[in-house]
Amino acid sequence: MSRILITGGAGFIGSHLCKKLAVDNDVICLDNYFTGSKKNVGNLNVELMRHDVTVPYLVEVDQIYNLACPASPVHYQKDPIKTINTSVLGAINALELALKTGARVLQASTSEVYGDPYIHPQTEGYWGNVNSIGVRSCYDEGKRCAETLFSDYYRQRGVDIRIVRIFNTYGPNMSLNDGRVVSNFIVQALRNDDITIYGDGSQTRSFQYIDDLIGGLLTVMSSDIHTPVNIGNPVEFTVLELAKLVIRLTGSRSKIIFLPLPQDDPRQRCPDIKLAKSLGWSPKVELEEGLRKAIEYFSRC
Repeated sequence: MSRILITGGAGFIGSHLCKKLAVDNDVICLDNYFTGSKKNVGNLNVELMRHDVTVPYLVEVDQIYNLACPASPVHYQKDPIKTINTSVLGAINALELALKTGARVLQASTSEVYGDPYIHPQTEGYWGNVNSIGVRSCYDEGKRCAETLFSDYYRQRGVDIRIVRIFNTYGPNMSLNDGRVVSNFIVQALRNDDITIYGDGSQTRSFQYIDDLIGGLLTVMSSDIHTPVNIGNPVEFTVLELAKLVIRLTGSRSKIIFLPLPQDDPRQRCPDIKLAKSLGWSPKVELEEGLRKAIEYFSRC
């Protein structure tokens, strides 16, 4: 039995990881509950630790999953300075703990490090096209800096790191006001409200169900690779296609309306997952199957 720390453990992704790992391990869930919720982990066999990752902490652990950071524009733009501090100081504190304890540490990075990409699909070797002073920069550049810190702690201090670049993920335990496209569309459709598309809906995304992501995190953590790994579903959909599918699956009376595209919103986002496949991982859940599960969850909220 390993002793595992999950920062951001009460959040959407963290709570699913807690549930999976708590079956066979001693799990500590660390969260300040800014976007996470105790109800996501309240019935799990985990140790709860209320703490902000920007403040150093010390626990004896074998593994660390550093997931703590608001991940949707609605939340990370609410306090951009806090967001970048969470990414940068949170990474430093996780790495310092790993250095002290000898733990293996995984950084939950993001496809946002690619910005509005010129290369499609995005490979791990692509350096990205990111606006360093835009409204999304607190998240995008914060995560890019966290990757730099992880890489330098590995090269300079020998910390045993892993980095996962997470692409659009959805599923149960997302909050009603999460602010990302899948949850927005489902909540609007269930309420028969207008479904809001920013831009003309031709921008593409690839959508990954949460169970597939959890499998990817575990695969990378157990691997011997110290460079970033894309974890996402490479099947691409336009945002308009997603909206129409959600309406059909919910039986909603919602109409689709179009609003101006936000600053720096990427036109394309799709992972190249050859590296992840070489480690033995690939996504299993197709979009319609995953959406049905997510709709069932949101209909109970």
